[in-house]
Amino acid sequence: MSSDANNNCCSGIIELVVIEQNIPKCPVCREAGRLVKNVTVRHIVNKEFLESINNLDFAICMNESCNTVYFSLDEHVIIEKKQVKEPIWYKNDADPKYACYCNKVTFDQVKDAVRSIGNKNMNKVIEYTGAMKNCQCEIYNPLGICCHETIKKAIDEA
Repeated sequence: MSSDANNNCCSGIIELVVIEQNIPKCPVCREAGRLVKNVTVRHIVNKEFLESINNLDFAICMNESCNTVYFSLDEHVIIEKKQVKEPIWYKNDADPKYACYCNKVTFDQVKDAVRSIGNKNMNKVIEYTGAMKNCQCEIYNPLGICCHETIKKAIDEA
């Protein structure tokens, strides 16, 4: 077990890994997507688009240059970047680029923490930035998952 596991806000959650035989593809760019819970989509989209969400199953488009954020698995509902409350961190023009959505900690803040601390220790970066506190990743993170790996990515970029 890694030394940063204690600071993982989602450490108490057991993730079930499902092997998808039919990985959903974005109907716009045809790139592979990732399944996302309906509750996540409902919290990320702007209020005026909530009606179209209903109880549909969704995926998130993982293509950084595609304007599509979410799409229903039946491909009848497409949610674009301009229709969501927050910028999607991995999309090309995300500003700000959040590493931790629950606490509004950006990639730049994580990188600044690494420089200020003088090392890439995950526990120290989390403590310094206030990331991964008061976590509600399922509703605030556009992927609906813990931000631990995203923060690690920001640390690695520093």
